[in-house]
Amino acid sequence: MAQALIQIVDAVVADAYQRGDNHLACRPGCSQCCIGVFPIAHQDAAWLRAGLMGLEQTDPERAARIRARVAESLTRLDPWFPGDLTTGILHEDYEAAILFEEFANDEPCPLLDLETGTCDLYETRPILCRTFGPPMRTEEDNLATCELCFITASTEEIARCELDPTIPEQEARSNEAYNAEHSLHGETLIAYALRTPSPKD
Repeated sequence: MAQALIQIVDAVVADAYQRGDNHLACRPGCSQCCIGVFPIAHQDAAWLRAGLMGLEQTDPERAARIRARVAESLTRLDPWFPGDLTTGILHEDYEAAILFEEFANDEPCPLLDLETGTCDLYETRPILCRTFGPPMRTEEDNLATCELCFITASTEEIARCELDPTIPEQEARSNEAYNAEHSLHGETLIAYALRTPSPKD
């Protein structure tokens, strides 16, 4: 199910990029969306761990750099983490949600190579990373875009480039199935997903 979801997402994103053409600023070296922490599903976390394990076999030096950045990030995140430090799972209550709004907004993703502005685990990046850029429908039914994209586009042009609005529902179903299979709940952060030792899949 997970691989099927990735294939669907990559296909609809490629289609959205084709329709978006020059309005999309996303390219290697553009890393604005890689600054500031964001929640990821446990299924995303599992993909990332699998990607890092593979990288440790094919490019151990790059994997080691990721591990070092993860450790450095955790030293900054741990004191203020609005979740369970043992599991790395974010708390789900209202107070935690408020705290998260101001939490680590300037923290670079530990997968980001700051020299090149590229992702060191690009092939196994989370769904949110895959879908960021093209216009997406919000819960309030508005079309949201990256502030660097679609700057000169008209409302009609933005609407024509909208990402398939069924993706969030498909992702939610896939994540629910994964969580049920692995007795998991909630969400985590990339740094906690990749810390050593890794939490249970």
